Amino acid sequence: MKFIDEAEVRVEAGDGGNGAVSFRREKYIPLGGPDGGDGGDGGSVYLVAAENVNTLVDFRYHAVHRAGRGQNGMGRNCTGRKGEDCYVPVPPGTLVHDADTGEKIGDLTRAGDVLLVARGGFHGLGNTRYKSSTNRAPRQASQGTPGEHRWLNLELKLIADVGLLGMPNAGKSSLIRAISSARPKVADYPFTTLHPNLGVVRVDDLRSFVVADIPGVIEGAAEGVGLGLQFLKHLSRTSLLLHMIDVKPYGSDETPVVSAQKIIREVEKWGHGLMQKDRWLVLNKIDRIEASERDVCCRSIVQDLGWSGPVFQISALQGDGVQKLVYAIMDFLERQRQQASEAE
Repeated sequence: MKFIDEAEVRVEAGDGGNGAVSFRREKYIPLGGPDGGDGGDGGSVYLVAAENVNTLVDFRYHAVHRAGRGQNGMGRNCTGRKGEDCYVPVPPGTLVHDADTGEKIGDLTRAGDVLLVARGGFHGLGNTRYKSSTNRAPRQASQGTPGEHRWLNLELKLIADVGLLGMPNAGKSSLIRAISSARPKVADYPFTTLHPNLGVVRVDDLRSFVVADIPGVIEGAAEGVGLGLQFLKHLSRTSLLLHMIDVKPYGSDETPVVSAQKIIREVEKWGHGLMQKDRWLVLNKIDRIEASERDVCCRSIVQDLGWSGPVFQISALQGDGVQKLVYAIMDFLERQRQQASEAE
């Protein structure tokens, strides 16, 4: 199934039911008086973050969602039935904006979150409501108000703890396959990843984290080249970025340092706070280098980049250094969660 992370949807709340004009007419009760009931409220439209939904693809085929109209009031002071509410499932991580004004309506970050996006109309009043000491037989009732109608822009930002960042064919998909049960496509040519992948990494029975793999970023991405830029937003919710580098690119004259610098420049151009996130350097495919030369090669890359943060040497394909990286990530995330808990 194609991954869809943006969609436009029309939501229409139900109109309120009209109030009734009615009089009590029974034998032997000549002055029965007004008995017109109120209408029912219109149904509202809600978005609900559902665990079993992971893309916005359904909105390409079902772009209009309507709630029920309120029933009109009736005689004998009978109130009309309320219109049925409409609940629309969306993936956790969905950001909602009004398409016409650009106003942010809400952000559904966790499964079970509910967001009101179109309020139903208010019910009309029956003529019983207008009875008074000076108006014993009112022949007036009010109409129900219209429900809200609006176009929404939905944008999905994946919920992940760790994001993988790197050039095409840097080994991001191989890493996510090695540490989780996710099975993204892996091949010996670039651009094998065409849409984001999520994987749950289980460190032990009680500890786990979620990692996101996005299509590789290439030079010019900030100007719209390639696929990676449109998916960089999925890294905005992560706590940690792993900048993966192929230490010995196959069939390329470009050095690992030049490739890494291109990625950094594109992320800086894109902005949105990604450069302020914690980033670790992951030197991948060390199995292609002789064991005696690995440390010298990796130190050279780190020095040329001027990198001062954590550095890991791994082979995602062979599994070398992978478990050390996983445990370090888990420890980092637990410290962050503890700090966030103490700050609340």
